Amino acid sequence: MPSTTTAAQSLWLAALPATIYPPPSGERAFDVLVLGGGITGLTTALLLKRRGARVAVVEAGRVGAGVSGNNTAKVTALQSTVLTSIGRTRGAEVADEYAARSLAAVELVDELSTAEGIDCDLERRDAFTVAVRDAELADVEREFEAARRAGLSVEMTAAVDLPYPVAGAVRLPDQVAFHPVKYVSGLAAAVDGDGCRVFERTRALRVTEGRPVQIETTRGALTGDRVVVATHYPIWDRGLYFARMEASRSYCVAARVRGEPTRGMSITTGADTWSYRSAGDLMIVLGKGHPTGARGVDHSCYTAVEKHLREHWDVEQVTHRWSAQDPTPYDHTPMIGGYTPGSTRMYVASGFAKWGLTGGTMAAAILSEQLTGGPGTDVFSPHRFSPRGLPQLARINVKAGVDLVGDRLMPGQISSAADLAPDSAGVVRSGVDRTGVYRDPDGGLHAVSMRCTHLGCLVRFNAAEKSWDCPCHGSRFDVDGEVLEGPAVRPLSRRNPPGE
Repeated sequence: MPSTTTAAQSLWLAALPATIYPPPSGERAFDVLVLGGGITGLTTALLLKRRGARVAVVEAGRVGAGVSGNNTAKVTALQSTVLTSIGRTRGAEVADEYAARSLAAVELVDELSTAEGIDCDLERRDAFTVAVRDAELADVEREFEAARRAGLSVEMTAAVDLPYPVAGAVRLPDQVAFHPVKYVSGLAAAVDGDGCRVFERTRALRVTEGRPVQIETTRGALTGDRVVVATHYPIWDRGLYFARMEASRSYCVAARVRGEPTRGMSITTGADTWSYRSAGDLMIVLGKGHPTGARGVDHSCYTAVEKHLREHWDVEQVTHRWSAQDPTPYDHTPMIGGYTPGSTRMYVASGFAKWGLTGGTMAAAILSEQLTGGPGTDVFSPHRFSPRGLPQLARINVKAGVDLVGDRLMPGQISSAADLAPDSAGVVRSGVDRTGVYRDPDGGLHAVSMRCTHLGCLVRFNAAEKSWDCPCHGSRFDVDGEVLEGPAVRPLSRRNPPGE
């Protein structure tokens, strides 16, 4: 079925403001440097500013244009079967605290949008975790029990506003649907000024810990008494985060539908997960997830999501498509706290497992307390040890090792760039060296080294996104090698197209 998609970008990014915050030029010393201009970094910065700190937010691209602008825009304490997973790996008390802090994050988003006058289309809606088939109902019932034990006002129901029958669901009322880019843009406006700054198009490259901490960027050095790394996937390797998290991508399609779209914010359980919400007269569906850097990824991911949408709604026009990426820790719990064991100068927030709008807000509340002498919590310390998560930890690292070695043993896909048709990519091998080549629709060639600048794994082409993705730790690059997502901070080396 041919796609009728008219915009190959997120629905939310259409609202990215024209205003650009300039890179640093004058003042370069601050109390706190926050790396990352998404919801985690900007919420952290605003809360610290409220507590009297002079803060600078350092964003490699545009504020809100990363993962915060590529999602389904749900802020909820009911997150599929996350509480069950946390309880299984870390125990009921940790699951209870995660639930309570997630619920507090929902309220914090509402409070900040009101206090700062942010017009972000915020609405209160019901959230659902749905069992489509009877075989999935036990998982949903376990999540209901975990949520109820944690103090969430949940109920079991079969009344879900989806256009097909379900076996049952957990319902949590009064959660938040909003426009994430409008919200994040409002946070940035609230941060910038009164001695605090937001710097766009400024990529952090190196860090030197000391008093103060010095960050080398593409726009010169910045210093801070402390640093918060809120770059979604932590940049730099000293915390070994890459060994304890797995990155995955999912695909979103938005369509204008006839009739009333679904009001609830639902996600199904089971092997084939679907996530739903509406925005105005548009229906948004997310699905077809896979590990980042998987082989053979092409536009069929989007086609499958669009097909599912058309099967259940009367689609007038598909309007947008986009994908989302998230790292999931081996024990299903976010990593929030000191960047390295015992660190009092550098902090990190990551590992939100596809619930980053809620988790990033939760992390900001915790870090703003920790950095200003408040109670905080060490429950989400990045350096915890979770014995019941060890099988998953082993699987993540075995996979990375297989990808690192296995791709080097594979032959090239094409003999030269001349073999490529328009809008296709291939790998040319010369001895142990490999060059990734993409021919764009106009016939132009783009050639890069396939060696990821993070730890040297070989990247793979994602034909759905026109990107080179690393299967080991999730770094992504455009066809000219520029960094799209970390942990890599340096581009792939450009090459001359072989055989052209």
